[in-house]
Order: sequence, then structure tokens, then C-alpha cells
Amino acid sequence: MKKLLFTTAVSAAMAAAVTTTPTLADGHLQIVKGDPLELTIQMNHARYPVYKEDWPVEQKARELTNVHLKDVTVGANMRTDSENTGKTEALNLMLASGTIPDIVGSSRIKDFVNQFGPEGAFLPLNDLIDEHAPNLKKFFAERPEIAAAISAADGNMYYIPYLPDGKYGRAYWIRTDWLKKLGLEVPETVEDYEKVLRAFKTQDPNGNGVADEVPYFARQWPELIRLVTLWDGRSSGSDTYHDFMVVDGKIEHPYAGEGYREGIKNLARWQAEGLVDAEIFTRGSSARDFLLSENLGGSTHDWFASTSGYNRLASEIDGFEFKAMAPPASISGKRIEEHRRIPIKPDGWAIGGTNKHPVETIKYFDFFFTEEGRRLANFGVEGMHYDMIDGKAIFKQEFLDAGPVNRSLYQVGSQLQGRGYFQDYGYEIQWSNEFALEGIELYDQGDYLIDQFLGVAFNADEQKVYDRHWGSIRDHMLERQQSWILGNGDVEADWDDYMAQLDKLGLSKVLEVMNSAYKRQYNK
Repeated sequence: MKKLLFTTAVSAAMAAAVTTTPTLADGHLQIVKGDPLELTIQMNHARYPVYKEDWPVEQKARELTNVHLKDVTVGANMRTDSENTGKTEALNLMLASGTIPDIVGSSRIKDFVNQFGPEGAFLPLNDLIDEHAPNLKKFFAERPEIAAAISAADGNMYYIPYLPDGKYGRAYWIRTDWLKKLGLEVPETVEDYEKVLRAFKTQDPNGNGVADEVPYFARQWPELIRLVTLWDGRSSGSDTYHDFMVVDGKIEHPYAGEGYREGIKNLARWQAEGLVDAEIFTRGSSARDFLLSENLGGSTHDWFASTSGYNRLASEIDGFEFKAMAPPASISGKRIEEHRRIPIKPDGWAIGGTNKHPVETIKYFDFFFTEEGRRLANFGVEGMHYDMIDGKAIFKQEFLDAGPVNRSLYQVGSQLQGRGYFQDYGYEIQWSNEFALEGIELYDQGDYLIDQFLGVAFNADEQKVYDRHWGSIRDHMLERQQSWILGNGDVEADWDDYMAQLDKLGLSKVLEVMNSAYKRQYNK
């Protein structure tokens, strides 16, 4: 798709756009008068593979704005947020169809729109925001690092992102009732942690007379790799697994570092000694539920709110207690929590290049940054899902009791990552129990979080280098990583050959374009 194909349509759309928003005493959020404005939308995400016009949140947004979104999603059954590849098959299918909807919302949309936006497939948003979106303009003025992070190589913004709120995501968790039973303290160092895991394996803390305990487990196997931080390595520079990181203003990859090598060596030893779940690479997302409910799991690294909820098992397992602990100090004495909520996601929505109503559309995007729109995007519909109490949105008890709150919100059209909006952490606090809140306070006092890499936007030449080399480099890194941990090879003996292979595959070239893009984007 070439820029010339879109130029005429975009110019006509801009010229024809209505440039004023009516302000009504009883409808101050209305964007158009009279008949509703219909805009087409494509929305893809694993949790909601197709946009639903009957979501209560969308119905309320229609009522408030007089803008009606009509679903034209293609590739509805395709997953677009793969952990490993960030696949965009649905977006590619949409592009190949030759018809781009007025609004395109998706997980992993950032790289896609930053590549095809400059060619005309999506509208640049900078001027639209500056002239017609006061709430977005205010947000980006207060958070210039966000504007820099989402900008393409040409300096334009092509999408409005989903913006997580809050600082804390995952933490270390441990069976404190097992510690008490074995007369052990909460581990303070990596050496202490290893001793505790070994005690869990050998001293029968579940009391069934069988050595069936699984000292360390994880729902996502990269949470095992996260433990290289205990040997001063790194596993990622952001909340995306296996990501690049920033070290002293320069982009590096954690899987080429000395601390990573030391960490993998010790994780292989832990695996061989049975301190790590033997099925950690295959058990999958059921690991936490199965191992805790069967009174087998001893420690993990997982989300505060959802993991703390397993303390409900105290009604079934005598004395059950699973609590957050501070990150153990590494071999050099450093305590860090590598995972945190990144302030910006590569998810969100964009304006299609042939949209005939770009001004109204950016005003619709801006609606979700108003007080009312942000509340709608986060909590659902007032009176249906929450009530306003002392100026705060408080979920109805029956809504909290209906099952996992995040799932319930997806089902009504809230907390959608294919929508550009600013999350309100107040939604999660309401279903975080005392164990989660206690853990968050522990991490807050310790100040363990570290800065994150917010990504880069390549120009065309840089993108070609990245696309040519990175896939095979990443595959080799992960293949060797898993092999070493499972005992197929020795990381110390293999390291020089490993690094030579990374260089042969083009790691230095990838790092060169990463650093070029990073310098252009952030060192203005």
C-alpha cells in the first residue's frame, strides 16, 4: 500500500470534516447533533476477538456522544497478541482486503500503524489532537515521554494507546504456613531462598508423607527465567517477555549478559535438583490453580490481585497461607523487582486513512479521556455495574461476586486493550484482598521497581534490518535457554559459541538499529 493511494481521500476527508463540537446543557459530551454519526470499526484482541455493538459500555458511549460504531472486523477468530511473536494476522488480512475501517483497534497495533501510517494507511494524529482533543492534548503535555514512546520514525503519532495505571504487577509469593511448619524465616537472599526451596522439597511441608512438593512453579515459563535477576542477570527490559533493555542510555539484550549466563547456570542446577517444577515448560496456565489447590506448590512469581485470591483455599487446606515476600537479594546484594506495570502498551486504536470524519473521530477518542468517558472505560455503566459513592466509582457487590472482575468487565465492554484509554487502578483495588494490599505496601516501602524500556519506532531501513535478523536471533536465544535449563548442554562451556552464533545471526546489526532509533526518539 502506497502513500499516493490515500492522499486524495485523506485530504478530502479533512476538508469535509465538521470542526465544532456542540456543547449542550444536558448533553455536553455530544459530538454531533441530529442523526447519529456512524463510524466503522475493526477490533481484534484475544479476549474479545470481535467488537460487539451491544456491549453496555458501547451503548452508553453511543448515548453520550451520538457516535455509533459499526463492526466490520475481519479475522475475528485470529489471536493478535501472541506472547512470542506479537502476531498481527488479522491486521494484515484487513490491509490486504483494501478496505480500512474508520477506526482500527487491536493488541500489538503500535508497530503496525507506525509502519503503514507514514504510507497513508492511518492518519497522523498530532494536529488533530492539538486542535480538537483537549483532554488528550493535556495528557500528552503532562506525559511527554508517552508521546515520544508512541511516535513513529517520522515524528507523528498514529494511535492512541491503552495506558495501564498503577505501579505493581507481579511479586514473589511463598507458602508462609509451610515456613512456619518447618521453622523457617521468609528468605532474604538468594541463598536463603534456595535453602527454603530445598526444605520444601525434602522436609514434607504438606505432611502427606510423599516427596511430591513442587518448590518453585509458574504459570508462564518465562517467570522461571525472571529468576536470573537473583544472580544479577536480566530477563527483560519491559513487561513484555524477552524484551530489550536500556543500560546507561544504550540498548542491550539481557540474554547476552554475564549475569544472565550465571543465572541460567544456577537455574539449570535448581532444575536438576528438583527445586523447579519438572513440567514448568509444559504445564501452562493451570499450574497455579492445580499446584496450590492440591497443596503441592511452594513459591511463584505472579500477579498481586489474582494470586492473593488463592488464600481462599484456607477453607479447604488447614492453615493455608500464601503471601508476597520482598525480592530476595541477589548475589551482589541487589533487591529488584523486574516486572512492573508499563505505563504504555503497544495496544490501542487508530484512525483509518480513508476516514471521512477524522475530527469527529478524534473527538470520540478524546471522550474516553474525559472524566465520564474514562470512568465508563474502566468501571462499566453507572447504576448497572457500579455506583458513585463519595465521588468514587464503587462496584456493586453482585458484580464483584459474579466471578473474576476483569473477565466480567471485558464482557460488558470495559477494560478493552483495543481501545485507547487511561486505566484507573481504582478498579483493581476493589477486588484486591488484604494479602494483595499488604504485599503492595511491602513492595512500595522497599522501592524495588526499575525503569522500563518503552520501545522504539524504526524507519524503513532500520525495520528491514530488524525484520531480517531478529526472528532467528530470538529463536536461537530461547532454544538454547530451554536446553541449558533442561540439562542439554552446559551454558559455561557453550557460552563463547553461543555469543559467536548470535553475532553471526546479526545481533550487533539489530542492536545498531535499535540504538539508532532509540537515540532519535528519546534524545531530542
